[in-house]
Parts: sequence; C-alpha cells; structure tokens
Amino acid sequence: MGDCSASLEPTTSVSEMQSSRDGVNLEERVVSGVDRGHDEGPIIIIVMGVAGTGKTTLAHALDAELGMPYIEGDDMHPQTNIDKMSKGIPLTDEDREPWLHKIRNEALKVAQEQLNLTSPSEEEKEKSKPRRKGVMVTCSSLKRYYRSILRGSIPPTPSTTPFTPSSEHSPAPQTPPIPTYFVYIKEDVPVLRDRIANRKGHFMKATMLDSQLATLESPEGEEGVVVVPLNASTQEQVDIALEGLEKLIGPMRRA
Repeated sequence: MGDCSASLEPTTSVSEMQSSRDGVNLEERVVSGVDRGHDEGPIIIIVMGVAGTGKTTLAHALDAELGMPYIEGDDMHPQTNIDKMSKGIPLTDEDREPWLHKIRNEALKVAQEQLNLTSPSEEEKEKSKPRRKGVMVTCSSLKRYYRSILRGSIPPTPSTTPFTPSSEHSPAPQTPPIPTYFVYIKEDVPVLRDRIANRKGHFMKATMLDSQLATLESPEGEEGVVVVPLNASTQEQVDIALEGLEKLIGPMRRA
C-alpha cells in the first residue's frame, strides 16, 4: 500500500486558528487560576501503553481512589482515525497530532471547571482531607513527541506546511504547563496478543499491535513517569502507581 499521506498538505482554516489560540489561552487561564489562591493546582495523570494493556481498567481503579474526572482518549479519535484502525491501517503522526491536542485541551477544560468550583469551607476541610484536583486520562502516548504534546510542551500551532516531528523543537508556551504525569503499563507481548485476539467490539485489530510496538518509544527514564507491570493484578498496579505518583507529587488519596 502506498503512502498517500505524503501528497496531502494540510490547510489552515479560521476554526483551526481559533482552536489553536483557545488551547494556549486555556492553559494560561488554568495557571492563573492556581496563582490566584488555590492551594494545590490541578494535575493531569495519563495512563499509557500499547493496545491491550488495560489502560481503561487501571484508570477506573485509580479514579476510585482519587475521585478525579476521567477522559477516555479513544473516545476522542475523529471518525477518520477510527475508520483507518478498523481496517488495520496504522495511524500516522499527521493523524495523531490533532487528536493529542484535543485530549490536552479537553483535560485543561476539565481542570478549569474544577478551579471554578467553590473552595471547601474550613469545617469541610477538617471533616475530610480534600482530594487533589486533577484529571485522569487514558491515551496510548506511544512516542516521546506525543507525550510532549500531552504535557503541553508543544502548543497547537496550525501550519500550511506538512507536519514534521521537528516541530517538537517549537518554542514552548510562555505559561508553565499544567503538571502532567504518566502511568506506563509496561507491555508483555504474548499476553497482549492473546488479549487483543479475544477482545470483542473494539476498533483496534490484532494486526495493529505490531505497528504500535514498533512505534512505541518507552517513557522509562523520562521525568514524571511511573511504570507498572502488565502482569500484576489491577489492585497491585494501583498500589504501585499511587506509591510512585505520591513520591512525585505528594499525598493524593482521599482520607
């Protein structure tokens, strides 16, 4: 199959330019909300890994401990991406980049909504330790470049030239990004093949696993990453993830 994407040059629409500005402005609004007196600013936690690692299961289990709003990254794919994956066609960087920015922007919107809520009274604080504000997200986050987008290090900047990973070196937004952490479910390939082969009703096909494994750039060693083993039980994964996150962030669990 030929690479049709090479001949396509994206154009910049008015709506795309507005979306780009909105994404950067939203990051600024969330940070300024924290600066105006919130004790602890919101964070973003992204459960990542290739298909079949159980990202959604772990995210829901973590959410039960932390009580954070949840965003399912797969639900934010445009139909064109879903159609390609359903046919066993691997996604390109051009396919993924707008999707990743959309996930980041949605997480910022949820964070902003949390800052807009009335702060608990002193009496309520005494009754129960406030949970850490934040957003729980699932997203494969396969490449370091993708994770840079999700961290907010690379703002959405529409261009009339074809997308290239060299844009990773674009200037970061002046506003410090909202802290973003990754919980990486480290793959066990034989187990993954069996899981995906037996999974029903999902657009990700078994043949796509090899493509994802080839694309994966392990986040191990990157700042703000906690690694959990695939073969551990869900509760063991939760315990490992929370222990690692609390070393990075401080106490998080609800009392």
